[in-house]
Amino acid sequence: MAVETMTRRASDNAYLHRDFHGALSTGLAYLESRHGPEAVRAYVTHFARTYYAPLTHAIRDKGLGVLRDRLETVYAQEGGRIRISFTEDEMLLEVEECPAVMHMRRAGYAVAPLFFETSRTLYEAILDGTPYASEWLRHEPETGRCAVRFFRRTS
Repeated sequence: MAVETMTRRASDNAYLHRDFHGALSTGLAYLESRHGPEAVRAYVTHFARTYYAPLTHAIRDKGLGVLRDRLETVYAQEGGRIRISFTEDEMLLEVEECPAVMHMRRAGYAVAPLFFETSRTLYEAILDGTPYASEWLRHEPETGRCAVRFFRRTS
């Protein structure tokens, strides 16, 4: 019998890490149950400020378009459907349903009560130190459907 050898690299595969969200959700639920909701927010803030520091610097230096491009890329990779309305000073992100939340629900994973902090607190931390801020206009925990406004701070 002949043996075939196949050589593959990670870059040969489609980007996919959906089960990561289930593990993150479990970790957030544990953190909240042991240390409370502020510990969840502190964890997400610390993560965002370190991991996304280059994004924060780019937004500060180049503007809100950097965040728009990042969101379009991430949601395309995750298979999410979004609408973005954009000007240089303001952006509205509308997410039809969160791909992470829907994957966890279909897979039977519990969605942590504070899972939305992985976006809300994350955006706040990413925008800290930039001329921009964010506000949540709508959030539906069952599907992750949401609307988030990003805008230039007035002071």
